[in-house]
Amino acid sequence: MRRLFSLITVLITLSLIGIILLQVSWLQNMIKLREDQVKQKIDGVLKTVGTELAQYKEQYMQYEINDPTNIFQQRSPHNLSRFNNLANRMSSEQISEKIRKAFDKVDLENIRYEFALISGPMSSFPVFETQSANFAIESIDSVSNFIPRSGFLITSPSGSFSENLTNDEALFIIALDWKKEVLRSLSFSIALSVLFTFVILAAFYVTIYTMLRQKKLSDIKNDFINNMTHEFKTPIATISLAVDALKNDKVMNDKEKMGYFSGIIKEENQRMNKQVETILKASQFDKQEADLDLKTLRVHDIIENVVDNFALQLHDKGGDAELKLAATNDTLEGDEVHFTNLVNNLIDNAVKYSKDNVPIHLKISTSNNNGRIFVRFEDNGIGMNKDTQKRVFEKFYRAHTGNLHNVKGFGLGLSYVKSVTQSHHGNVKLESILGKGTTFIVDFPVKTEIA
Repeated sequence: MRRLFSLITVLITLSLIGIILLQVSWLQNMIKLREDQVKQKIDGVLKTVGTELAQYKEQYMQYEINDPTNIFQQRSPHNLSRFNNLANRMSSEQISEKIRKAFDKVDLENIRYEFALISGPMSSFPVFETQSANFAIESIDSVSNFIPRSGFLITSPSGSFSENLTNDEALFIIALDWKKEVLRSLSFSIALSVLFTFVILAAFYVTIYTMLRQKKLSDIKNDFINNMTHEFKTPIATISLAVDALKNDKVMNDKEKMGYFSGIIKEENQRMNKQVETILKASQFDKQEADLDLKTLRVHDIIENVVDNFALQLHDKGGDAELKLAATNDTLEGDEVHFTNLVNNLIDNAVKYSKDNVPIHLKISTSNNNGRIFVRFEDNGIGMNKDTQKRVFEKFYRAHTGNLHNVKGFGLGLSYVKSVTQSHHGNVKLESILGKGTTFIVDFPVKTEIA
């Protein structure tokens, strides 16, 4: 079973990693493709606006040359070419408006840009005819911005009116933070991919958690069955022997022996009945079906009565119980039966997990603080390691004591203590050092006494 569980976990993990890697690869390819598309659109905008400016320049020069009243006809070709640049005929706002419209047509409405119009030979020292406010600064940042390697060259066609009458010009456009536009356009797809990845991770977590829980429940069931078998096997065997003894003629004719074996049967029957009651009570608290008969209780009286009941067991192990009941207010609203069982279980736990050949020394003390009563049960037993301390209040959990089954019970005692404490609006915690002993501390709200 353990090997199958490990195999399933490995296969699910590999499948999950594979799916996530495919998702990441798909996203990377999609982003790369979208970046190429946006770059092509930016190049297309540059070409569209550059072509439009070239046509405007040709049409305007044709009009100027054919106008007999134009003073430009009186100028030399050199002066004419210098005067008839685009920057002298179009404002920076007009050029920017054409660029904006071109971006809008290719669905890049949100992209920001800078531009410049340059005149003169590109191989020497070009002259900036006009440029947007931040063109010079943004042209330096080639990481965040997309800058086409060469602008769009605006020239007069061969054989046209404006050939050799105007300088060549070039249009440059810089797309600012263009990758943000790429991510914005893919935001829905990226969000869906991330969402499905989290869904897969959640499904993986739930699957593994469920499998671990089922495995834990299976282990608990097996431990419970083993414990229950051991706990019931002894009284059943004792009852069986007692019944066989009662069938003996010598025993049947001896009233004293009849009473002795009948008493054994009754005691073992009560013992099994007590075990069944323990299981039923734990089940009721687990289902929150336990009915509490609340009334005013005196904590000190209950502690003293339970300690008296354990006097014989403590004496048999050479131990004793030291009581320091210093709480000035020991009254609370609680169920007498369940609260008595709580104290009984904590003392019984100290007796069960005592050291061999070491007298038990149990200290029980009470105190008040902030309207609550605190009860400490301190023993000098075997103590608990860190792992046991984390799990000791779990139902059916029992601390490992090796291969010896020298501690009786189903592992329900401390789970029952926690359930009773919580049902009485209290808290329980423990302090333990392995090999030195354990201290349980429970606290409950006290009932205010009315004079």
